[in-house]
Amino acid sequence: MNVFVIGLGLIGGSMALDIKQSNKKAHIMGFDANEAHMNRALEIGFIDEKASPEDVSKADVVIVSIPVNASVKLIPGLLDKVKDNALVFDVGSTKSLICKALEGHEKRRNFLATHPIAGTEFSGPEAAVEGLFRGKTNIVCEVEKTAFKLQEKAFGIFNDLGMRICYMEPKSHDKHIAYVSHLSHISSFMLGKTVIEKEKNERDIFDMAGSGFESTVRLAKSSPEMWQPIFEHNKENVIETLDEYIANLQKFKELMEAGNFDAIYKEMADTNRIKEILKGISIKTS
Repeated sequence: MNVFVIGLGLIGGSMALDIKQSNKKAHIMGFDANEAHMNRALEIGFIDEKASPEDVSKADVVIVSIPVNASVKLIPGLLDKVKDNALVFDVGSTKSLICKALEGHEKRRNFLATHPIAGTEFSGPEAAVEGLFRGKTNIVCEVEKTAFKLQEKAFGIFNDLGMRICYMEPKSHDKHIAYVSHLSHISSFMLGKTVIEKEKNERDIFDMAGSGFESTVRLAKSSPEMWQPIFEHNKENVIETLDEYIANLQKFKELMEAGNFDAIYKEMADTNRIKEILKGISIKTS
């Protein structure tokens, strides 16, 4: 099986590693706009050869793991060149625009829109790790528009990677993911910005940063090249979540200003139930 991975960073590289582990006959071709990334992926060993976009015609499976704005531009041309029995799937964090861009393509049946809910704050070939997707959810959109045999091929790969499948419509996916992923990244970036600006005048502030700060700001280390296009593609939903988040922050501030710490306690106590919600999710996916 010839697998062509476009984008040799965290997600693309980790998929390549696990596919090689689960299928010894898989031959991994890799392409990245950054030549150094291709060279490093070859050195690490999760690709077998460097490729160019024209080599997509040789592939049985094409994995597109690049920023979502680039995916929307690239994938229609890839579909023009792939074999009739080739599977193309993307792993982007927004789904509405890519599905809309491909709705009239003559090879729409060759494409599967997916979003593995897995990752770290790191990027580039060095970030690739084995087992990244085991036990994680993979959201699949518009599955009915993909040829059944290619669905089977895709689900075989996802099963080998250890993922569970969840089906959603693109609009629902983009709305929900704005709350549980996109908003948390914005919060992390802006918390990091706030503290960095304070640090300009108080150089020892980071000496007092504990594990709580580190875990909350972890996502601020994520790649702006990847996240700026995500926010652009999901602008409407992200703004809606920000409005709600800002309203909650404003309410908390007003309670502080009024000295109403009983109400603050209740706000925190009511939110504490998220422990049970997340515990339930952990049990389901373990």
